[in-house]
This record gives sequence, C-alpha cells and structure tokens, in this order.
Amino acid sequence: MVARFRLAFLLGVLLVLQTGGAFAQSGALPDADPKVKASFILEHKTVAPGDTVTVALREAIRKDWHTYWVNPGDSGAPTTIDWSLPAGWTAAPIQFPYPKRLPVGPLMNFGYEDEVVLLSDVTVPKDASAGETMLSAHVMWLVCSDVCIPEDTQLSVPVTIADKTAPPDDSATTLFAAARTKLPHASPWNARFDASDKRFALLIESPELAGARPRSADFYPYTDGMVEPAAPQKAGTATTGLVIESKTGWKMATAEKRAGVDKIPGLLVLTGADGRVDALNVDAVPGPVPVAAVVLQGESDVGLMQALLFALLGGLILNLMPCVFPVLSMKALALAAKREKPQAAKLSALSYGAGVVLSFIVLALGLVALQAGGEAIGWGFQLQQPLFVTLLALVMFAVGLNLSGLYEISAGRLQNAGDKLAHAEGAAGSFFTGVLAVVVATPCTAPFMGAAMGFALTQSAVVALLVFIALGIGFALPFMALGLIPGALKLLPRPGTWMTSLRQALAFPMYGAAIWLVWVLSFQSGSDGVLIALASALVLAFGLWAFGKSQEATGRRRVAGLAAALIALIGTAVTVSYASTSAPAPATQQTASSESVVPYEKYSAARLEALRAEGRPVFINATAAWCITCLVNERVALSSDAMKKEFDEKKVAALKADWTNRDSEITALLASQNRAGVPLYLYYAPHAERPVVLPQLLTEGVVLAALRSAS
Repeated sequence: MVARFRLAFLLGVLLVLQTGGAFAQSGALPDADPKVKASFILEHKTVAPGDTVTVALREAIRKDWHTYWVNPGDSGAPTTIDWSLPAGWTAAPIQFPYPKRLPVGPLMNFGYEDEVVLLSDVTVPKDASAGETMLSAHVMWLVCSDVCIPEDTQLSVPVTIADKTAPPDDSATTLFAAARTKLPHASPWNARFDASDKRFALLIESPELAGARPRSADFYPYTDGMVEPAAPQKAGTATTGLVIESKTGWKMATAEKRAGVDKIPGLLVLTGADGRVDALNVDAVPGPVPVAAVVLQGESDVGLMQALLFALLGGLILNLMPCVFPVLSMKALALAAKREKPQAAKLSALSYGAGVVLSFIVLALGLVALQAGGEAIGWGFQLQQPLFVTLLALVMFAVGLNLSGLYEISAGRLQNAGDKLAHAEGAAGSFFTGVLAVVVATPCTAPFMGAAMGFALTQSAVVALLVFIALGIGFALPFMALGLIPGALKLLPRPGTWMTSLRQALAFPMYGAAIWLVWVLSFQSGSDGVLIALASALVLAFGLWAFGKSQEATGRRRVAGLAAALIALIGTAVTVSYASTSAPAPATQQTASSESVVPYEKYSAARLEALRAEGRPVFINATAAWCITCLVNERVALSSDAMKKEFDEKKVAALKADWTNRDSEITALLASQNRAGVPLYLYYAPHAERPVVLPQLLTEGVVLAALRSAS
C-alpha cells in the first residue's frame, strides 16, 4: 500500500511540475507566496585557485510547513541543486543535516521545519583566473503542510579568485559552525540488523554506549522501504550494545527480498542525557540482534513523574547519609520525649516537615536564580563558599555546646531531664531543626538524587521547584511519620534520665562535624581560613558561656552576662567576616583527598581529550572535600592495593575533578552527564565515544568490574 501511495505521489508531483499547480492533499489551494525563502551564503568570499569553498543553501521555511531529507519517509522529495559553474569548477553532493520525524496523518516524513542549512563544497580549478566569478544554480524543493507544493528558484553568489583564501567573517563562521554540528560523522561502532516479516531490529555493538543510556535513539535508513517510516521505534539496551526495534519496510517484507540485502546504510541520531545530539553514519550488516533488556525512556518520556519519584526516594535515602546523622538523632530524641504527648508530637512533626520543605524551596529558588544569572553551579554550591563553610562549622559547634549543657535555648529550666527535652523543642525548635537538617545534608548526594537534580536544573523554574519539594518531602517523611501516624511513637523508648546522657553524647558528632568543616576550609582558604574559623569558635564559645551563666543568674549579674554574650557574638561576626576575604589555599594543597593510592592528575577537558586521543583508558573522579559520600567512596573503593594494581596493569589515566572550590569546567563536566553535583565517577574505555557512569555509592568490586568489562 505504501509503495502504491509513493508511486501515486511522485506521479502527482510530476504532473504539478508540468502544469505549475500544486498537489493538494486536502483539496484547498494555498496562497501564491513562496513557502521557502532560499539564499546562498559563501564561507569564504575570496578563494585561491585549487582550494574548496563551502556554499550554504539556507532555507527559511514558513511556520507549519516542512521540506525533506535524503530519504523523505512515506512521501516527499529532497532538495536538489543543479549547478551552473564555470569550466573546470566542480561541486560535491549536498551535505544534509540530520532530520526529524514529521508525522502527517497516518504517514511519517523525514525532514526539516523552520530553517535548514544544506552545505555543498565547490572546488576551484588550479588554473582559475583572478577576478570575480558568479556561482549559479537552479534549486528545487518540495514543501508540504496539509498540501504539498514544488518550488524552485535561481540563485547565484559572487566569489573572488585571489592568491590567498581569505578568512570568513564572524557571521559566516557562526552559521557554518552551527550547520556542521548537525552533519553526520562516521560511527566508531559496528552495526548489524535482523529482519523478519514484521520485526526490524538494529544493534549498535557498544556496551559503553548502552551504559551511557542515551535519552533517545532514532534510525533513518538512507534507502526507503527498509524500515516502515510511520512505525514507532523502540530503543533499549542489551549487554552487547544499543538496540532499536521497529517494523520491517515494504522492500524487505518477504524472505526473498531480505536475502538480497547485504547492507543497510543509515543515520543513527542519538540524544544524550545532557541533551546533546550526535548523528552517526552506520552500515548495518545482517546478524543476530538480541531483545533489549532495558528500554530507554526516550527524550519525550523523561518526564516529571520519574524525576519526582527519584527525588522522593533520594530524599528518603538522604536520611541515612552520615552528614545528617547528628541532627536527625537530636530530632529522634525530641520525638522520644513526646512519646506520651501525641498532639505535641504531631505539631513537632508538622513544624519539622515545614522547615525541611521550605528550606528545599529556598535552595531551589537560589539555584534557579543563580543559573538564570549565568552562574555555573549545582547541588552543594553553597559549600564552595568559605564564608558559608565557616558559618556552618560555627553552627555545628554551637549546637554541640548546647547539647553539652553549656547553655539552654529553652525558655524554662525544668527539673526532670525528660521534661526539659520535651519542652525544649516546640514548634519553632522543630522548624529550625528541619532547616538545620537540610543545611547539613547538602554535602551528601544519595542514590537517585543525581538524576533527579540533574533533571531539575535543566528544566523550567516551576519544574525544578516541584522536584526539590519532592526531595524535601522524602527527606522529612520518616520523622513526620513518627509524629503523625497513631501508635508510631510507641516504637520509641520511654523518656528517662538516659536521655540526658544520650543528649550529651550527641554533642561529640556535632564537634566532629565542625572539625570536618574546618578541614574543608583548609582546602578553600588555607591556614589563614583555619585560623579565622578557630578564633571565631573561641569568641563564640565565650559568648555562649556568658549567655549560659546569665540564664542561672538574676539582676545585675544576669544583665552583665547577657551584655558579655552580646559583645562576644558581635566579635564573632566581625571575625567571621574575614573568612570571605581570606586567600585561597595554594594549588598544591587543593585536593579533596590524599588517601587514594590512585595517582591522580588534575582534571581538565583538554587533558581528557589528549588522553583519549592517545587511546588511554581514563577514570574521572568528580569529588569535593565537603562531600562526605565522596570521601567514604574514596576510602572504601579507591584506596586498596588491588585498585592500584588494576590501574597500573591497564595503564588507566586517573583524573580528579576537585569541585571543593567553584570550577566552571567541572560544572560543565557534571552537566554533560545530566548531574547537578558530586560524586560522579566516569570510565572511558580506549577509543570509547561515551563513558561508563559508575554508581554514586562505590565498592571496590563495582569499580574493578567496570574497568574489566568496559575494557
């Protein structure tokens, strides 16, 4: 049926060309104005004899109309250029950019909308005479909407022959560079096809491509009739590579027809996780093709629902990360104190949840606003600021002093330790506990979070906000459930004097967190930054001690204590202000970890390309000193003798992308993998086009398996 339709269509086009009318699918006649405005543009206006000049045919296509690719699909015809060149001049075939699928009722066309630039290389003869020459051509195309109209025009462009080819102007450079990014290039991978009466399957033999999980994949055969154009294409991954399945075309509908096909040339259009499109020329030969084990979501199917689910799961798992343990332990202690007061527990749970969700909303708005202003940032961006790290360390230290009993933040002094804890955290206390939990959680990235955050930060502000809210709900859910579900509090132990000891014990993780943050600061601001933080901590401790003494006193002693505390807090603020102006640490000290036995080089895009050009396997560790998940992975998975032996034997080049301080090049690396933060681990096998992305939680076995399987 399709073959008969195509024959009738082409006969109709020939009839239209002879009569000057239009072949109307709907019967309605369009207006007489051209639907495509065509023009020639030279890349070099002055060319030397023997050189080649590229001519761009720019087609500005009217809205809701389209022109066609080499294989137009179910109907149509591609643009042609009939050159009228001076003697000795030659023109190469048109270079067509990759097309898009254009549904027209039950049919599918392959072509272009809005604007397309077709390139042609014209070679100047070596004996060409100096002076100006006109390049002319008769250009024809078919443009369609609900009707199809053949249009043509005569185009010409002057070119000057001189001793030396002149460089192109800026506008031409931009136009031609953009056009060439859409041209296909040779595929680095082998391809094979398997066809039956109904099923057509294509395999791109590349485990690393399957591991990269492109967002979408489309196959356009250069010859019509091989694959049914209107049939949907389902892309997925198998252990041996990327699989695309569709319906067999009319030229291969029987075994006799398929027997005569020994190769199918075509165009593979891949959209990566970062949105970048690559077009590859493949020559598929007959061979077995496995069924896809995992189906790709597709560019249009990577939707909000999946991102919301990932954010919710990531938020739940974030509660298990070591960076938030001390704060969440405090929350659990406060809820345990409300075991016999369910109404107070509900209020506390709701307040905590409000603090968490509102904090994530503020964080999302900050990220979106900074990105809109051109900043290259991601998850955990605030920890790249020495001032914020210093303030967070002081907050951890102050909370620790409170847990140790140096001062109280509650309004009253109660005799029973359990009662004190029960009243110490009211609605306001629960709210700010939620805020604090979010703040200290930002150095960590949980499984599922990376994909959700990467999606959020490439979408609109509204979508990003929804994803961050889902992350906040997931993060707050466990403790909200304890307070809101009837009977859940009964799972916690009864209040008692043991809570005082546990409360004091929880101070030490807070002190440890403060020490860790000062260590992070040492990478960002060197010894000066550490000195500022320690001096600030000393002044702050004196102020909080004076505040604690004022709580035990009355009259003038109370006023004196409060005055001393206020002066100390002002002094702390003045001291901390120097953190934002302290000099960065020397480059030799700026490394996120020195524990790994792997001999790292500093990451740069240029170094990565150089190593890949040499054919070296490359392992990239995107990390930061403030990322606890990164540091745990470094110690657990990347610091063994077995790992060093594997890297040495395979001559793996290791690059460390240290994101402790702001680095736009590393941010671009993260964005290329649709990630918004660290950790990120990539392995490029020799000559691989795309990397294998390792899990965010590493084990030694996971890394070794990736190195061996990819190799």
